[in-house]
Amino acid sequence: MSPESKKLFNIIILGIAFMFMFTAFQTCGNVAQTVIRSLNSTDFHGSGYTSMAIIYGVFSASNLITPSVVAIVGPQLSMFASGLFYSMYIAVFIQPFPWSFYTASVFIGIAAAESDRRTVFIALTVISLVGTVLFFLIRQPESENVLGEDESSDEQDLEVNESAQNTMAKAVDAFRKSLKLCVTREMLLLSITTAYTGLELTFFSGVYGTCIGAVNKFGTEEKSLIGLSGIFIGIGEILGGSLFGLLSKNNRFGRNPVVLLGILVHFIAFYLIFLNMPGDAPIAPVEGTDSTAYIRSSKEVAIFCSFLLGLGDSCFNTQLLSILGFLYSEDSAPAFAIFKFVQSICAAVAFFYSNYLLLHWQLLVMVIFGFFGTISFFSVEWDAAAIVARGSDYRSI
Repeated sequence: MSPESKKLFNIIILGIAFMFMFTAFQTCGNVAQTVIRSLNSTDFHGSGYTSMAIIYGVFSASNLITPSVVAIVGPQLSMFASGLFYSMYIAVFIQPFPWSFYTASVFIGIAAAESDRRTVFIALTVISLVGTVLFFLIRQPESENVLGEDESSDEQDLEVNESAQNTMAKAVDAFRKSLKLCVTREMLLLSITTAYTGLELTFFSGVYGTCIGAVNKFGTEEKSLIGLSGIFIGIGEILGGSLFGLLSKNNRFGRNPVVLLGILVHFIAFYLIFLNMPGDAPIAPVEGTDSTAYIRSSKEVAIFCSFLLGLGDSCFNTQLLSILGFLYSEDSAPAFAIFKFVQSICAAVAFFYSNYLLLHWQLLVMVIFGFFGTISFFSVEWDAAAIVARGSDYRSI
């Protein structure tokens, strides 16, 4: 297999593996609070919000050392171990206990009857494990420096020792770069935008589905609407990723219009959710809520808002990844580690306060961060445009 074919093969395997893993994990996260809330009438007492807060809290801290860990053990083993922890977290829902539920939530960072719940989460666990095993199919790239027949074994041993020393040096260097990069102007400004993506990630991946499932006015379909909401969030993500990610090479106007579209789409979604959902929906008991919203709660509006949430999220994420890849193209690992650190810690905070804040307060927090996050992104993008004016190829990102 040629090097080009091997790279393409690895990309396909990675895509399929992550598809399996995150299909299972995102589905689990979307229904976690609803499932756990239904179990609180039994001997089990826990919170899906708290679980997700633990996950993203540990995830945020581990992101600062991730480049160092990958440099030591390699990407393949790192992804396999991570996949096992994802699968373990999902498996806990088959027969949940508070200690195992929250313990699995720590490791993942580095709505029906009993039998139905077990069947669903057994299936999700298997799906996640299939994705994890696929990482073993990744083929290592061939070394560019092939040893000649005339080189001695002593020289080969020397290269092995130097390679081990270089690995440790790379690990330490990656951690230092991550710390230094945290205080640069560009990264501080982009951190505000990244913080917003963490807050809205929490909302659409965990809180909004719970809100839909808690509205008794939706009738007997309220729980099934959670899955439909997740589907339309995914449709919005796919559409936005295709339009603003794959087609971004032909974008003559830069990243700002896409981010502006994203925040406008989200503001429309937040306003409709504010009108359509009862204020106590995120923290409603297992019986649901009979509170009235500002308008008559509509299932169609609720699902449409799911689509808008996914579309707006894709606008922000595609452009954030693009500008990070542009500004730190020579050494992007520390930059992306900081991106995931800030996003994850904000997601953890948002999941924590979701246990207590009413819906309108959660929407207000996202509106404030979304507004200032958009302004800060514009500032960095204007600086990037100045770099382009000095000769860099902007549309190659």
